[in-house]
Amino acid sequence: MNIGFFGGSFDPIHRGHLALAQAAATRHSLRQVLFVPANIPPHKQKQPLTAFIHRYAMVALATQDERGFLPSLLEAAGAEAKPGGANYSIDTVRRLKRTLKKSDRVFFLIGIDAFRDIAKWREARALLAECDFIVASRPGYSLRDVAESLPEDLRPPAAVTRPFHKQPAKGDLVLPGVTLHLLEGVQQNVSATAIRTAAARGKPLARWLDPRVADYIRKHGLYRGK
Repeated sequence: MNIGFFGGSFDPIHRGHLALAQAAATRHSLRQVLFVPANIPPHKQKQPLTAFIHRYAMVALATQDERGFLPSLLEAAGAEAKPGGANYSIDTVRRLKRTLKKSDRVFFLIGIDAFRDIAKWREARALLAECDFIVASRPGYSLRDVAESLPEDLRPPAAVTRPFHKQPAKGDLVLPGVTLHLLEGVQQNVSATAIRTAAARGKPLARWLDPRVADYIRKHGLYRGK
């Protein structure tokens, strides 16, 4: 069974997240997509983050009508094992795979902007070996940008990647130790930062969010004063 792993702060989850998951599920026959709200993202430890319970609730609301889309408490389980510490994707993916069959295949969903920093992630080479990556591309990025984002010992030689700068980031990139599926055509003009700013100003949020998520934000007064 093909299973999607979609981690993130989801602060809040929006239509762009759902569009990525829907496209990935269709193109790669994902039977399930697990939405995994991060407990304490390593790269956001110094930034204010909405309480986990609210972010998890919003994920549950946004995915409840999508077949095979499931909110996951994998990061919460990691927090119990390591109170107060950051959660790393490699640990969460390994925790997930211990619950699966050997024949199951895990696909890691990520946007290309976040993927550009993959080499800085904890045990990046091991994470890339643990699962296939589905990278949501967008105009302006080339195959060379993708290849050069990999940890140095996984990158193809410069002579190989040089012509890649003329090729848009699409299709599959299969290298020793890493398989990348570049997903184009799912970019939406929406960001969690813009949504939080709009919520703080009391503006309508329905164009970016599932109506139930927008209503949840309003009822709980999330993002007020931010």
